[in-house]
Amino acid sequence: MLILNSGGTLNKRYNLLNGELEVPYDNIAIDKIMQSANFEFSLAGVIYKDSLDMDLNDRKMLANIIKESDEDIFIIIHGTDTMHLSAEFLHEIFTDKKIIFTGAMKPFEIDKVESSFNLGMACGFVKSLYENGIYICMNGHVESWKNIKKNTQLGKFEVVR
Repeated sequence: MLILNSGGTLNKRYNLLNGELEVPYDNIAIDKIMQSANFEFSLAGVIYKDSLDMDLNDRKMLANIIKESDEDIFIIIHGTDTMHLSAEFLHEIFTDKKIIFTGAMKPFEIDKVESSFNLGMACGFVKSLYENGIYICMNGHVESWKNIKKNTQLGKFEVVR
């Protein structure tokens, strides 16, 4: 399993100098969450952006990393605002991989529980998954990317059919 860190809110940290939440160029939050994992995985930081700043070139970079990897199981840490766009993009390319998107509505630095829960749930789900596809794991739900959406009014992900 390869965990790809593309940034997003899960990774954000408070910058004491300018008073802003920023996506750092590191994997500290994910490293801390995965310290208790009892299985083999690899972790690669690849983009380090807020998902609102992600573009087609970033999505192509994710796709190229997946194409070139020997792995067939991927968890992508991604910002929640455009997670669905990246999932849809990868859906058009891959039918032979298991790809799970996850992230957080609040930074790990602020709420360690939500981030840890979402990533842990994604890890458990992907290990029991038999069917290839593109999935989103957020707020206690794991569904095909087409069947889960961010409800911006309520600030959570919901299953839609």
